[in-house]
Amino acid sequence: MKKLMILCAVIIGFAFTASAQTDNKAEFKFNEEKHDFGKIPQGKPVTTEFTFTNIGEEPLILADVKPTCGCTIADYTKTPVKKGDKGVIKITYNAAVVAPFNKTIIVTSNAKTPQKYLNIVGEVVAAPAASSR
Repeated sequence: MKKLMILCAVIIGFAFTASAQTDNKAEFKFNEEKHDFGKIPQGKPVTTEFTFTNIGEEPLILADVKPTCGCTIADYTKTPVKKGDKGVIKITYNAAVVAPFNKTIIVTSNAKTPQKYLNIVGEVVAAPAASSR
């Protein structure tokens, strides 16, 4: 019986140790996770930056930042972001088609939440016709 109690105590100890180790992982804290461009003119690409802070213990490493369509380009911090430091994900949207838009960017990293989703929204409106004089 004593052996069984010791075995249970050891297993519970390992479980707490494992969960404590995962709590040290890197973690995002974004200034915003959705950016609204509002109304933007057709044919004029627009850019925004999603700034984040690593609030975890381990360095935060972005493995990939992938927009879900070809009309959006992502550039991002390629070096590990240490605890308390900031990183940036820069998103450029090519406003080619007149229509409302809602685009998702998938951020893959070593954070507690390994995939994070950012959104950009807005409406592309027809550019005013150039007046000829």
